[in-house]
Amino acid sequence: MTNENLARTAAGLDPATLGELIKDGEGPRLLDVRTPGEFRTVHIPGAYNVPLDTLREHRAELLRHLDDDIVLICRSGARAAQAEQTLAEAGLPNLRVLDGGMIAWEASGAPANRGPARWDLERQVRLVAGSIVLTSGLAGLLVPGLHLIGTAVGAGLAFAALSNTCAMGMMLSKLPYNRGPRTDIHSIIAALRGRP
Repeated sequence: MTNENLARTAAGLDPATLGELIKDGEGPRLLDVRTPGEFRTVHIPGAYNVPLDTLREHRAELLRHLDDDIVLICRSGARAAQAEQTLAEAGLPNLRVLDGGMIAWEASGAPANRGPARWDLERQVRLVAGSIVLTSGLAGLLVPGLHLIGTAVGAGLAFAALSNTCAMGMMLSKLPYNRGPRTDIHSIIAALRGRP
């Protein structure tokens, strides 16, 4: 069994296998489901940016322009797994996820296109959540009951871990800092059509 056939039988791909599949430019189509800002910071050469929210909202339109050989990419693999579920439910078979996402890709030393540096969405969530908990905890010393705000944030983070979703991350992804250049469905479809 060749590496390509072995890779097709697995739901995930490790960076080395993906690197072999795309080295001649003829490999699977790479869909990066991170925010445009994250994509602009660093992405795999040849990847298409299809943010997870856009993919969910326009999956029917996208299906007409996608083939059976797709690898989904995000920062660590969680959003790509959500995208895989969304597209599989819409009827697209043979989807694969880059194991470990861009973190693993970069750690392997594989080539990446780089843009202006910015904080990852996960780091932003940690900053905002930590700041809210710290501020409400300190203010709770002066105003009884204010510390419960931190408790609510903690409950939200626990739910985010259990459900593999993050409401705070989704809200932060809407900020101009994270949006980067505007990505709309028409430009995404035009890019997908333009692939040789």
